[in-house]
Amino acid sequence: MQVDDALLTRLEKLSYLKISDEHREEIVQQLGELVAFVDNLSELDTEGVDETFAMTERGTYTRSDTPRQSTPVSRSILSHAPKSEDDFFIVPKIIE
Repeated sequence: MQVDDALLTRLEKLSYLKISDEHREEIVQQLGELVAFVDNLSELDTEGVDETFAMTERGTYTRSDTPRQSTPVSRSILSHAPKSEDDFFIVPKIIE
């Protein structure tokens, strides 16, 4: 995948971010490096590797899924949203 200014413009629109003109070239370069790194991963030979392979004998640590709310953190995050209501983000409909 080629990362160029057109792709960055599309990502800006989808994410509702605005990247200043002075940082665009740097961002395009950094995104290109990330995509190239991920492309390198596809070249790894994983033939014969078990899908459940783990680096430790115990597998993946899991934690209890306990709901909790941190009101100051929630308010801080929502304060940066273009639109929010009743502790939820308001986003445009993208699927018809």
